[in-house]
Amino acid sequence: MSLFDWFANRRKSLPSSPEPQEREIADGLWVKCEQCNALTYAKDLQANNMVCLECGHHFRVDSNERIQQLIDPNTWMPLDAEICAVDALKFRDRKSYSDRLRETREKTGLSDAVQTGVGLLDGEPVALGVMDFRFMGGSMGSVVGEKLTRLIEHGTKERYPVVIICASGGARMQEGMLSLMQMAKISGALHRHQQSRLLYIPVLTHPTTGGVTASFAMLGDMILAEPKATIGFAGRRVIEQTLREKLPDDFQTSEYLLAYGFVDAIVPRTQLKKTLAQLIRLHRPPQNPHPFSHCPEVKSLTSPHPEVDLSHEVSPSKSL
Repeated sequence: MSLFDWFANRRKSLPSSPEPQEREIADGLWVKCEQCNALTYAKDLQANNMVCLECGHHFRVDSNERIQQLIDPNTWMPLDAEICAVDALKFRDRKSYSDRLRETREKTGLSDAVQTGVGLLDGEPVALGVMDFRFMGGSMGSVVGEKLTRLIEHGTKERYPVVIICASGGARMQEGMLSLMQMAKISGALHRHQQSRLLYIPVLTHPTTGGVTASFAMLGDMILAEPKATIGFAGRRVIEQTLREKLPDDFQTSEYLLAYGFVDAIVPRTQLKKTLAQLIRLHRPPQNPHPFSHCPEVKSLTSPHPEVDLSHEVSPSKSL
């Protein structure tokens, strides 16, 4: 027997050690960060509003999670939830528009790319619209425009501040000109809302592009944005080809727009509810007259411009 055969037989006779088994992790129990690859317990991530505890990366969240994060429990009342889009143009690419709508509704459980309603935000009444990128990229079709317009008009009527969480790829090409008309319709409703001296705040999240950016996303009294969100009109590649020059690496981000004055503040998601509540309280419209304003004893306290006795003031000539 050769020495090689002897070692081969000896290796076969030795007891084989069991291979180490990888520890199985239940699906949905841990979440891996897309930015820093850190593993976070799913419940801890949800408690932190889907913001990575290690690097602060903001995970994309749907409209239901947004409403839960911003609106006080048991105060949300949806508006116009039954409105659905129709295939008015009989549009078809690889499949018909009506089939796409049906499949997306079944997949997401939504009627369209926005949820609207009223509720209490840290005790403050607010008219809230939340766009959902899961529904055909959050594209703005006729239903999105109609629901947002009705929301704004309801806020104007009830004298509520309006907050819209923007997340969209732009206009919905399957509806053609009907989609583009929504830009003017929503902007008109916002103009009437602002003429009533009422507050409107858009919150720009990742991504906010196209016709949404070109209309109601940039018409706020104060424009807020989440960190590192993509915000713009045309795509980066299109702009570079048009200008024939290389754009900065941070082009069309929240930080870039803040530096050039297109955004008023970048607010982390964990601070968004608190910030919105503070802004709403600061810009709360005048309330009804004080209930004791008819009493002479308290008239001076309730009068916005109480009379002041200036008889003791020194005239300018005497002061010289």
